[in-house]
Amino acid sequence: MAIITVSRGSFAGGKRIAEGLAQRLGYPCLGREEALQQAADEYGISESELISTLNEAPPFWQQIPGKRLAYVKCVTAVLLEHALQGNLVYHGHVGHLLLADLPGVLRVRVLADPEFRIEAAMKQTGLDRAQAIAHIQRVDNERARWAQLLYGVDWQDPQLYDVILNLGRVSVDSGCETIARMTELPEYQLSDEASRRLEDFRLSCRVWGALARNPATRSAGLQITAKDGAVRITGSVGSSKTSTTIAQMAGAVEGVKDLQCEVGVGTDWYW
Repeated sequence: MAIITVSRGSFAGGKRIAEGLAQRLGYPCLGREEALQQAADEYGISESELISTLNEAPPFWQQIPGKRLAYVKCVTAVLLEHALQGNLVYHGHVGHLLLADLPGVLRVRVLADPEFRIEAAMKQTGLDRAQAIAHIQRVDNERARWAQLLYGVDWQDPQLYDVILNLGRVSVDSGCETIARMTELPEYQLSDEASRRLEDFRLSCRVWGALARNPATRSAGLQITAKDGAVRITGSVGSSKTSTTIAQMAGAVEGVKDLQCEVGVGTDWYW
């Protein structure tokens, strides 16, 4: 059993790797687009708002995460629902960051040379060459900005990955074979401890998802942790009424056995 994240730039071939690997291993395969749609449906968020919030880097005057972080946690909760049995292949550009707190996740980075990406973009979108180049550069820049904003890292940093595949040097089949063999290593087996941490992380994300449903709470500056059903929420909001609402909504989430809501009223409130 293994959870595998395949991170890729646009039109870099990562989807082909993920789908081939899932077929080879018999694992469920989930793409970023499907995860966004499911998150929008499950948490009552407009899909267009969810996509634009996560896709577009914020303007310079709105650099604090706010609801962006809540939406990220909604998407993460969807990933974890699919990974309950310990098997999942997820392909998206920052899957390794979404599941960064979990042990045993096999983090794969797929690279392709610029010409490969340009030709793929032209073929799949109908753009001309200049438009394809501009599109790839824009998407890469936006993803880099919000990865830095939310996680404080360069998402292309090789130290964030367990293996990097260059599709200019290895075939898709060879890449899938390499990753499949890595899943047999003890480092990527889902231990009992890893399973407990997965469940704890899933519960904290589900609490985030509950708060994201409400416009009054989705932009709060919060930290949420969970351990064996006990949930702790800290941070600051704009009013005592909002703090009370957060406690009520979090306490109603299935799986929450005990709640410590230590949310104060202060300035860490973001719109």
